[in-house]
Amino acid sequence: MTQARVEGGAARSVEVIAIDGPAGSGKSTTAQGVARALGFTHVESGAWYRAAALLALRRGLASESTVDGPAVAHAFETCLMEAAEARGTCQIRLDGEDVSAALRSPEVAALVSRVAAEPAVRHVVTERLRSLAGGLGLVMDGRDIGSVVFPEARLKVFLDASVEERARRRSAGDGRDVAPATLDRRDALDRGRAVAPLAVAPDAELIVADDLTLPQQVELVVRLYHEALTQRRA
Repeated sequence: MTQARVEGGAARSVEVIAIDGPAGSGKSTTAQGVARALGFTHVESGAWYRAAALLALRRGLASESTVDGPAVAHAFETCLMEAAEARGTCQIRLDGEDVSAALRSPEVAALVSRVAAEPAVRHVVTERLRSLAGGLGLVMDGRDIGSVVFPEARLKVFLDASVEERARRRSAGDGRDVAPATLDRRDALDRGRAVAPLAVAPDAELIVADDLTLPQQVELVVRLYHEALTQRRA
């Protein structure tokens, strides 16, 4: 059970399911399905980092070789970001502008891992993600949700698959060919960063999804959550 701070400094308990994994493992679609099945709120943490990368691009705070981490963190901390599920997708607004399509651009995809590796950016994003915990259950997907953002989550899942399967899924989802080598490079950056690297939390349930459909992944995570509740009551 995760403790969330509320007005006045008091703490209240919040149900959190953390789903981590590398790019293309289907964690966002799985998290969305789990949230729908349980009546929880879904948060795709990667959208927050893509928003930071988009701000870095627009404000000239990053190039092919450098990222001004503190400046990007300040830009993100002071912007108004809103996220809402609509027609099965997550819509993101920055300072009132719908940037959902821009966040999926190749330019943002090429930059997001380097922006996300900046310690100042990770600190700001982590704090904003933690602030989303409220009175209802939360399903959040990302790369460090169970290990860093919500280390006391009720259920932690690490969703993985072969790089070939992940490339196939990402290509189908993005509507463009994504080579396995592209995901290999992204994995190396995510696993090798100094702050909050992609890693399996010691108490996470590992799911290797090569032979699972997305509905089966959702069903499995929902079952694991109910088992976690049963263990708490025992």
